[in-house]
Amino acid sequence: MDLLDWHRDRLSARRLAVLVAHLPRDSALNRELHGDAAEWSVTDHLLAAAVDHLAAANWMFASVNSDEDDQPDPPVPVPRPGDTAEPGEPEEEGEPRNGPPGEPGAPPPSPSPVQLARFFA
Repeated sequence: MDLLDWHRDRLSARRLAVLVAHLPRDSALNRELHGDAAEWSVTDHLLAAAVDHLAAANWMFASVNSDEDDQPDPPVPVPRPGDTAEPGEPEEEGEPRNGPPGEPGAPPPSPSPVQLARFFA
């Protein structure tokens, strides 16, 4: 595909928009626009949430079954792309950071880490 075809009127603007909207998640454009978030799929976010919940459950079990003098440190959540907060700090609420621009027929944007945390909380 030659992008100069758009300038030569061999490729319509609509077809070009459809091609750009349906680029693969690991394309150079998506990596440039969304950074590390482009490499994380919904499955990756769900797996990170499962790991965080398992670590929290293990920490709670260890906390309840240990002496008050010997309490374990709370678990550190799995870092997610786009996280600017340091571990242990609450994340700010905001708009999804990793979705393609809204185009009719385009796939819906991936959920943000904030949305996933809200869903599993």
